[in-house]
Amino acid sequence: MIELPKIEPTMLWLYAGVLGLLVLASLIGFVLGRRVTSEKGRDTVRNLNARIKAWWVMVLVFALAFVVGKALTLVLFGLVSFYCLREFLSLTPTHPRDHAAIAAAFYLFIPLQYWLIWIDWQTMLTILIPVYAFLLLPVLSVLWGVTDDFLERTAKIQWGLMLAVFCVSHAPALLLLNLGGPKPIYLLFFLITVVQLSDVLQYTVGKLIGRTKIAPHVSPSKTIEGFVGGGLLATGVGAGLWWITPFSPLQAAGMAAAIVLAGFFGGLVLSAVKRSLGAKDWGVMIEGHGGALDRMDSVTFAAPLFYHLVNYFFAR
Repeated sequence: MIELPKIEPTMLWLYAGVLGLLVLASLIGFVLGRRVTSEKGRDTVRNLNARIKAWWVMVLVFALAFVVGKALTLVLFGLVSFYCLREFLSLTPTHPRDHAAIAAAFYLFIPLQYWLIWIDWQTMLTILIPVYAFLLLPVLSVLWGVTDDFLERTAKIQWGLMLAVFCVSHAPALLLLNLGGPKPIYLLFFLITVVQLSDVLQYTVGKLIGRTKIAPHVSPSKTIEGFVGGGLLATGVGAGLWWITPFSPLQAAGMAAAIVLAGFFGGLVLSAVKRSLGAKDWGVMIEGHGGALDRMDSVTFAAPLFYHLVNYFFAR
C-alpha cells in the first residue's frame, strides 16, 4: 500500500488562499471578456486571461512538487531550466562548431547544478557555472578553430546558462537554508508568490491607470503607475505572509520589495534581449502567452538576490 505524503495544515491554508484568488481572478476575467467591446479592451482581457491560465498551470505544478518533496521540486526546476535554456539558444543562433559547448550546457551543467542542490553543496553551487562553466564552454568551442564571431557566440551560451540555469536554480536552493525554525519550503512559496503576483498586478494596474511609459521601446506595457501600484500591492501581500517566514512584518515587506524590484528589472532586461532579436516571445509553450522564459524572466533576477539576502541575514 502506497503511503501518501503528509501535508502540513499551513501549506493547505496557503494553497487554499492562492486557489481562491485564482478562482476570483478567473471569474473577473470571464466577466470582463463578456462586457468589454472595444478591440483594444479585448486584447487586454485576452492577455490578462492568458496570464491567469498560466498561473493556474504553475500553481498546480508547484503544489504537486511541494507536496511530494525536494526530489520532485528539483526535477521540476531542472526541466524549467532546460526549456528556458532551449528557448534562449533557439532565439540566439550559434555556429555548428559550438555544439559541444551547447551539449555541455544542457547535459553536463544542468544536471550538475541541481545535483549540487540535492547533496547540499552550497559552495560549489555558487561557483560551478560562473567559474567552471565560464572557463570550459569557450574551450569546447575554440578547439574547433572557428573564430568568426567567437566572442558573441560564446557570450550567448554563457548568458543563457547563467540566466536559465544558475539564476533559476537559486529558487530551489532556498530549500538548503537553515532558518532555525520556519521550514525553507515556505521561502520558495514566498518568492514565487510575490514575484509572479507582482507581474500580474503591475500589468493589471498599468492597464487600468497607467499613463507614463517607463521604457516604451523596450516594453510598451510597463508604466510607472503600474510598477508603483502593482509593486506596492505585491509588497503588501509579501508583508502579509511574514508569518510563514523568519522575517518580521517590516522585514517581509522589505524582502518582498527587493523581489519586486529585481523581478521588474529581470523582465525589462529580457524584454530588451527579445527586442534586439526581433522576437515578441521567447517561445510558445504557454498558449497565448509565450514560453517558459517569458514566465520565468522575473525569477531569473529575483531568485539569486532573495537567496543571498536570506542566506546572509537569516540563515544559521
